[in-house]
Amino acid sequence: MLLSSLTHSCALQVNQGNMPGIQSTFLAMDTEEGVEVVWNELLFTDKKAFKAHEEKIKTMFEQLVLVDHPNIVKLHKYWLDVKDSKARVIFITEYVSSGSLKQFLKKTKKNHKAMNARAWKRWCTQILSALSFLHSCEPPIIHGNLTSDTIFIQHNGLIKIGSVWHRVFANALPDDLRSPIRIEREELRNLHFFPPEYGQKADGTAVDIFSFGMCALEMAVLEIQTNGDTRVSEEAIVRARHSLDDPNMREFILSCLTLNPDKRPTANNLLFHRVLFEVHSLKLLAAHCFINNQYLMPENVVEEKIKELDLNMVMAEIRREGRPGAQWRYSEVSFLELDKFLEDVRNGIYPLMNFAVSRPHALPRALSQPQEDTQKAKTPTPEPFDVETRKVVQMQCNMELNEDKTQWHLTLLLILEDKLHRQLSYDLLPTDNSKDLATELVHYGFIHEDDCEKLANFLENAFHKYRSPPL
Repeated sequence: MLLSSLTHSCALQVNQGNMPGIQSTFLAMDTEEGVEVVWNELLFTDKKAFKAHEEKIKTMFEQLVLVDHPNIVKLHKYWLDVKDSKARVIFITEYVSSGSLKQFLKKTKKNHKAMNARAWKRWCTQILSALSFLHSCEPPIIHGNLTSDTIFIQHNGLIKIGSVWHRVFANALPDDLRSPIRIEREELRNLHFFPPEYGQKADGTAVDIFSFGMCALEMAVLEIQTNGDTRVSEEAIVRARHSLDDPNMREFILSCLTLNPDKRPTANNLLFHRVLFEVHSLKLLAAHCFINNQYLMPENVVEEKIKELDLNMVMAEIRREGRPGAQWRYSEVSFLELDKFLEDVRNGIYPLMNFAVSRPHALPRALSQPQEDTQKAKTPTPEPFDVETRKVVQMQCNMELNEDKTQWHLTLLLILEDKLHRQLSYDLLPTDNSKDLATELVHYGFIHEDDCEKLANFLENAFHKYRSPPL
């Protein structure tokens, strides 16, 4: 659907490639979904070499499209364009509206001396959530190019890391096709993000932890001063570290910057560091359960429930032997803050996965197999329709009889987790049932397969409500 409804303007060039080395990136519009995306072009001048590895490239991109995490820039679609003496890969990635973290920090530096501690915690948590996801794959996925230029921020505070697949992409391509991929270290201003062991031995997940530590330091102080040749010196880094007032923040960052890679903490361990533990896990779990099941509740359920509460009622109590207990009443809770917190959870600001048991994620086979294994690199048979990856957060429907009162017309409104609306209409047949309709919507890519049973139950209740004769 996205391919047929995509338009792009060459006048609107943007600096948000999903991989370094992309020759051109343009802002594009998916006219069907009504969202802006990024159009990326990767040019190969050796058409003959490209054709020899075309199946491998296809297989790799087929699998990359499947990767989905709220704090990773999404790769939506791709296609190959082979003509004349050149070949190119065009791929469509998510557009992050407010630009890179580097740009944001520069703007903030004009009005503030340091980053707000709460915002710093939220950003670190989201970046680590994405790294924990990548590192828990089997085998682990190494980002290898994490800098403040490859981290992006949306207007609502959601952090997304880009260039995630640059290392995998570069390593997967044969030598005769690697020329379009830029070497990560060619920019002097970003050299300090790479650990001392970089390039001297096989990369491990500790490479990303060091880079994250530098990003966390830069976020805390807003800018690490460079010297004349645009490189960040060791002295500037030391000054930045010593300028941190919070001892927990300083210890957290220094643990990431340990010179010995074997002694650096993991992304999952860092998520539980005391400096990041802003929200109690029980509160976070409750919020995620509420958001995930919101389709079962009225849109203003929080507001209505608050009206029914006795503000003097005790909501929690700690009992102590030999002395008075501590009580927490509803009057001590700011309900405006609750609405804002739920909105942040809905937008992905507080990811849940760092509190879950760490489970390895299967690495797409096209990325984990050796280069010479061409037999297993066949392009999988594509599905006839797009797979919907967004969940439904709210459902509404209406049923009306046609003019001759012989057939029901169903109008279904689905509100997806990214706030986009999808309205569907259908003339019901006497043989139609809710389960078959929901299954068909999954098949055609209108809803996520996890929402199939929920929608079937929702439609069944609607059919019963409208079709049942009045008492």
